[in-house]
Parts: sequence; C-alpha cells; structure tokens
Amino acid sequence: MLRPILLKLSGEALRGTADGIFDRHELMRVAQELLSGIDNGARVGIVVGGGNILRGDGISGDKGDPTRGHYMGMLATLINSLALKEVIEDAGGDCEVVAPHNIPNVAHQYNRAQVVRWLDEGVVVVFGGGTGHPFFTTDTTAALRAAEIGADCLLKASNVDGIYTADPRKDSSAKRFETLSFDEAIAGRYQVMDQAAFAICRDQSVSIRVFDMRQPGAIVQALGPTPPGTLVGS
Repeated sequence: MLRPILLKLSGEALRGTADGIFDRHELMRVAQELLSGIDNGARVGIVVGGGNILRGDGISGDKGDPTRGHYMGMLATLINSLALKEVIEDAGGDCEVVAPHNIPNVAHQYNRAQVVRWLDEGVVVVFGGGTGHPFFTTDTTAALRAAEIGADCLLKASNVDGIYTADPRKDSSAKRFETLSFDEAIAGRYQVMDQAAFAICRDQSVSIRVFDMRQPGAIVQALGPTPPGTLVGS
C-alpha cells in the first residue's frame, strides 16, 4: 500500500477570491480534487492554517497577549477544519477532524493508530488545532504530523509554482528550483516554510513538494505520480 501524503493548506487558500472568510466554490474544488486523488489510490491527511480568520502571531504587545493570540489562531484552524469536513462529505467523501484535545462534536483527540486506520480506509483526516502549544506554526504542525503518520511527502500548497531564489512576484529575475536538498533549503532561508518544518522533514526523511494550487486540477496532479512544483529532499 502507498504511504500517505500530508497536504498543507493555508487558511487564505480557502478564501480564494471571495471577500469573506470562505469561498464555497474554492472549497468544493479542493474537496473534489482530494477525492479524485483518493480514487486513484492516494491516502491523504491535511493540515490547514487559520490566516483567513486570524493569525495568532499577529497578536502581541499593545494588541494583546501573544500566547493567547496563538491559542486563538489554533481555534481558527479548527473552524477551517470543519469547513473542509463539510465540503468533503458533501462531495461524497469521508472525513474526520482530529486535534490535540477532544472537543465533542468538533474534533476527536489525536490518536496515531486511529488516524492510520482511517487513512488506510480512504478517510480524509484533517488535523486541526495546531500542535496544541503556542509559538509553533501550522507548517511545523504539518511536518510533525507527516512524520508521525509515515507520510511519503508533505505537499505545500502555495500561490507560486515552486521555490525561487526571490519572490517572483516582486523580482522578475528570480530563478525557480526544480529540486533542492534540505540543507540548501535551510541555508537559503527560503520563506515557503519555516526552518523548523524543513528540519523535521529532513531528520525524518519526509520530502517536501511546493506547488501552485490555484489552477484547477493542481491538487489532484500533486497527489498523482507526476506532481508539479519544487521537490525538497535528501
């Protein structure tokens, strides 16, 4: 059986081009492409951010207690997790939300053995609530969960088609990498993921692929045998 894949989605991806928190059309596209990937044999876990609602690291100093801000951000990821569960089930799939703590009617408490069984059964598992601790990003959560479930790859859904030497939206001379080693990615301090996430994946032999999810079909292609984007590996 194929090893599972961990898909990291930003909260902003769920907003799409809408003015509100969610873009229902974009949510349904994500759900349908996920289920197409599962029909083709993929086993998929998801970590979703909360930036379309609130960024925990944006609350500090005069704005409030940064620790509490991170807890607020973790709650935002649970709202997004439930939104994904709803559209995946509406599209005919099975989905379970798990979090560091049990929240009745919202999320199961994380149990690795149960998560692996669900993945083997074709259930999409959405990891909400971050790590349960402040000051860890959802990128780090994604790396941690990918390692725990034995994922073959962490797919980082982005708004650019890979890793560049600079932001291609600001620098027309930026060059795109086809592949990078973990050490190169860490030394280059590329901003697509935080350094802790790169280090966890390097140490646990989980490759990372950064791809542009904005185009229709991008997610199902990323879950297939010829994924797009930049590959970071050993």
